[in-house]
Parts: sequence; structure tokens; C-alpha cells
Amino acid sequence: MATPTTYGSRDKNAFQVPKEYEINGVKTQSNNGNARYYLLVDSVGDTTIKTADGKLPSSAGGNTGMDRVVGTIPKDGVFKPVLGSTTSQETQYFNSAIGQKNVKNHAVITAQNAGAQNAHQLIFPNSATPGAGQGQNAPIPGVDGSTSGESGGVSDAEFKAGISGSANTRNQFPTLKYPETLDAGKQDVIKFSMLKYSPKAFQTTKDNLGGFADRPSIGKDRNAIGVVTLPIPNGISDSNTLNWGDSTMNAAEAAAANLALSGIKGGGQGLTDAAGKIGEGLTQNSGEVASGMPALFAGLAVNGNAASILQRTEGAVINPNLELLFNAPTLRPFNFTFKLASRSETESKIIRSIIRFFKQGSAAQKSESNLFLKAPHTFQIQYLHRGKEHKFLNKFKECALQSFSVSYTPEGQYATFQDGAMVSYQITMQFSELEPVFNDDYTSLDQNNDTEIGF
Repeated sequence: MATPTTYGSRDKNAFQVPKEYEINGVKTQSNNGNARYYLLVDSVGDTTIKTADGKLPSSAGGNTGMDRVVGTIPKDGVFKPVLGSTTSQETQYFNSAIGQKNVKNHAVITAQNAGAQNAHQLIFPNSATPGAGQGQNAPIPGVDGSTSGESGGVSDAEFKAGISGSANTRNQFPTLKYPETLDAGKQDVIKFSMLKYSPKAFQTTKDNLGGFADRPSIGKDRNAIGVVTLPIPNGISDSNTLNWGDSTMNAAEAAAANLALSGIKGGGQGLTDAAGKIGEGLTQNSGEVASGMPALFAGLAVNGNAASILQRTEGAVINPNLELLFNAPTLRPFNFTFKLASRSETESKIIRSIIRFFKQGSAAQKSESNLFLKAPHTFQIQYLHRGKEHKFLNKFKECALQSFSVSYTPEGQYATFQDGAMVSYQITMQFSELEPVFNDDYTSLDQNNDTEIGF
């Protein structure tokens, strides 16, 4: 297999993160000094972001003297940070829509300058190439020609719509965190990743007779369209519940069922054999049958309650063979409550964006013709411990946000800042998983790590 060609170098086409940029109208500080980055683009279309400063985050060991890998952006994916190398500020910028847009636009120019053929199509494989006669250096659609990342704001139209392919569907949301000083690499957090709803496809094969294929997996076949990260709230819990119910089947019903099943499975011979065994059982218990059956028939003859006749005359009832039987799994609900109090104008804007994020993301969507309503977006929820999945708390399957409520006066009185922003808000969310939890969901986890709670 041929080694992919790499375009770009540390000495050409420097890329600089702006000291301040906007995410959905919220001004955000990058806090990364004057670090200059460069991009390496391979012939597959994947982009690697590196910097020559050699400085790792202090928690990961300081200065290595080597070029630091900040992360990668696959051709068809989203930014992937490098554990122990990417700072939280870099993760926030490169994981934002504007950050990834700037990187991809700069990657096109980097590849063009290094002699790549059709560089635009390499980075944007699903978009149109520049028009005929424009050449490799033709303007990239939606780009103003700046490649330094200094301008980097999101337009009002992009914020209000976030549209991709449909005038009625918002397909891009911001990456937000509260409080603004939250560092997922140093403290435990809960992460809400919004996903486009993906229905199950019909599928019936010899190995799958259930009629439906698996839902496309998260991270492999689907990527988040927006993320909110918050501190883990108090009072978290889960409850795995199954639907079991009482079921009865008396001797007569059992005999009839036995005859039916035997006839279906064994044909006429099976029916004859089952009838013979039932008759043999009645003969061996002729005393009980002789005393009880007349009362039953008497009740039927007078169109009465056969069971009550037996109770009155014999002081007995037919054994109902009561048993608790499994009916079905259930879908787990999860409830979260967060109080969001702003300590700065920036945090006030972040809180409003978070509230809008969940409100709009959980709203039903209209089709372009208004003939149909489409399902709202769904969510992947994760507890994270120092940036990794928390092994001491439960996992979640993909969830729907069924209820989202906001209290604008959680302190019991109306109070605002000078600009009209509420002093604090309280949001309450009720999620429910799209699918039940099954036994093999635990089996699919790491078999050598039974200490992981799993679902």
C-alpha cells in the first residue's frame, strides 16, 4: 500500500489562532499567546495541526523541544485532540465550527501551495470544485480570502440558521461550556453531544430476523453537530427496570395449549400422543376429577360462574398456576437539573446560548413542503473523568430530550443585571434512551475490566 503524500511544512503557510473569536455571538478568548501553528495535509485529505513551540500542557510534562501535535481533522470528521498534548483552549477553538472552517480553508491553500492537484476537492470531497478557468487558486466558497484565522467570526445569518441543505433544519450548533473556566481535563464533567436523528433501516437476513438493522454508531458513522459541557450535577442516578407481569393458566387451558402446540409441531401423531398423556393423567387422578368436574359442568350448564360453583360446593378453586413472566424491557429515563448563574457578561451570553441549544435541538422539525414533521435531534450523554469516559458512573445509550424547562427566577424573585440578563437560570431536562439496555451491551464492553459499571 502506497504511503500517502504529505503537503505543507513548518516553514510555510503559518496558521495563527485569533486571540479572540466568536461562537454564536459569544466572544471567546483563545488564551494561547502568540503560538503559531502549521498544517500537514496528506493525499487522503486528513489534516494534522502542529506547532513548533514544543510546549505541552504543564500537567503533561512541560517543554519537549519537539514539534507538538495539537490534533487532527479527518477529511469527513471533526477535530480529534491528542490526550496530554492539546490544551483546553485549543480544543475549544479547533472543535468549534469556526475553528474547523478556518483550518479546512487554510488546508486547501497549504495543499495548493505544495502542488496538490485539485486541493479543494481533497479537503471538501462533497462540494463543488472551482469553476472552469478559475484555476487551483480560485476563491473557496464562503471564504473571504483571509487565511490567518484572525477574522474568524460567525455571521449573524450562520448563527440564526446554521443551515445545511434545508431551509427548515438547523444542522450546526455551537460548542459551549459553563462555567467559562471549566476545564474538562482537570475536573469531572457531563458532556451533551447533539446528533442528527438517524432512524433504523429495515433489514432481515439469516443472522438477523428482527427486521431492523442497528442504528448507525456514534463517532464512527455519525458525528456531533454541537456540544455542551457542564459540571456533573448533584443527585445523579439511574434505574434499570424491566416489565414483568402476573400470568395464569389453569389445567384446562394448559391442556388445550399442549394439544395445539403438539398438533402444530408433530402433526396428527403429535396431537394423538398429547391427548393420550392428558387422558392418562386424568385417569390416575380420577378421585379429584370426579369430585371437582361435576361442579364445573354444573356452573356452565346454568350459564353461571363455574369457579364460584366449585368454591361453594367443594371449597376449592382450579389451580391458576400463577407465575411472574417477563413481558418486555423498558426505556430508561434520566433527569438533570442545573442552576446557571452568570459571573460575567461572557458567561451570561454562554448561558443564553446553552438554553437555546437545548430548546432548539429538542424541537420538532418541519419538512420543506410542510407536509411532514421530522424527528428532533438526539443526544449522546457522557460522564467524563479528566477527559476520559468515567468508569465509576453509568454509560448512556443515545437519548431523546423529551422535556426541557427553564426557571427564570430560581431564587424566588425577579432580578436582572443592568443589561436585562437574568441573575441566574435553572434548567431541568428529562431524557429517555432510544433503545433498551440488553445483556450483550455489557458483553460488548472490555471483557478484562469487570470493574467498569457499564450501562
